Amino acid sequence: MIDVDTFLTTLYVMVDDFCQEHLDPEPRTRGPAPSLSRSEVVTLILFAQFWRFRSEQDFYRYAQAHLRPWFPRLPNLSQFNRLARRHYQVVVQFFLYLADLLKARESLYEVIDTTGVPVRNVKRRGRNWLAGLANIGYCSRLGWFFGFKALFSVTPSGVITGFGFGQGSEKDQPLAETFFAVRHCPDARLPTIGKPALGPYIADSGFIGAKRQQLWASLYHAQVITIPSLPSPHSWPKKLRRWFYGIRQIVETVIHKLQDWFSLDRERPHTLSGFQVRLAAKAALHNFCIWLNLQYDRQPLAFADLLDW
Repeated sequence: MIDVDTFLTTLYVMVDDFCQEHLDPEPRTRGPAPSLSRSEVVTLILFAQFWRFRSEQDFYRYAQAHLRPWFPRLPNLSQFNRLARRHYQVVVQFFLYLADLLKARESLYEVIDTTGVPVRNVKRRGRNWLAGLANIGYCSRLGWFFGFKALFSVTPSGVITGFGFGQGSEKDQPLAETFFAVRHCPDARLPTIGKPALGPYIADSGFIGAKRQQLWASLYHAQVITIPSLPSPHSWPKKLRRWFYGIRQIVETVIHKLQDWFSLDRERPHTLSGFQVRLAAKAALHNFCIWLNLQYDRQPLAFADLLDW
C-alpha cells in the first residue's frame, strides 16, 4: 500500500513536470492571481475521483481538514469548480500523455465498449440540470437510466486510450462511427478521443453490421472484429468464441474499475462542462494508477489496496 502523502506528492510532481515540459506557461490575467496553480488544480481534481469521496462536498470537507498543509490557498468549493472547468484541456492532455507514457499505441489491438453513466434517478420527476443534453437510455448493466452513454477504448493491459460520450439513448454504432471518424480526422472540439489504434478493434454484438464495418474500414481505416450472430453460416466455433470473450473481458474490467473505484455511477453534475472535466479526470486517474502500480512492480489494475487511507 502507498500512503496518501506519497500518492499526492507523486501525482503532483508528475502533473507539474508535464505542465512545465509540454504546455505553454500560464497566461497572466488582470486582477488577483488564482488561488491554485494549474498543477495543483489538476492534482486535486484527479484525487477527488476516488471512491472514498461520496460527493464533491465530501471531498472538499476532506481537503479542508487534511490537505491544507499541501494546498494552503485552497479556495471555496465553487471557486475550485470554476478552476477545474477552466483547466479541462490540461486534464485531457495529461490523460493522453499518460496513455503515450504507458506505450498504449504499441498494442496489437484495442477493445471498445459502451456503458451507461447515470446522472439522475430515472424515476425522478421535474426538470433536471442537464435537460436537453442527457436523456433516458437502456444499458444491460443498469436497465433504464437517465444520463449519458460513454464509449471507451482500452489496450490489453487496461490502459484507456480514448473515450467519448453521447446521450443515453444513443446506439453503439453511431457512437463508434463518430469515435473512428474523429480518430481519423482529429477535431479540437473532441480532444478525449485519442489516436487511432495500430491494430483492429475488438467489440461485442452491439457493433455488429457487415456493411457498417466495411464502411469504417474504408473511410477511417478502423477494422472492427465482432463475433457473427449464431444463426449465421459464418458463426465461430465454441473454443474460438470463448477465446474472443476472454480477450474482450479487459474493457468490462476497466469499466468496472471506473464505476467502483472512481465513482462513475455516482456522478450528479449540474453542467455539461462539469461532467466533462470529471469524466476526463477519472480516465486520467485510472491511467495514473496503472503507471504507479508498475513503478512498484504491482499488477496494473490492482487498485483495491493501492492507497492506505
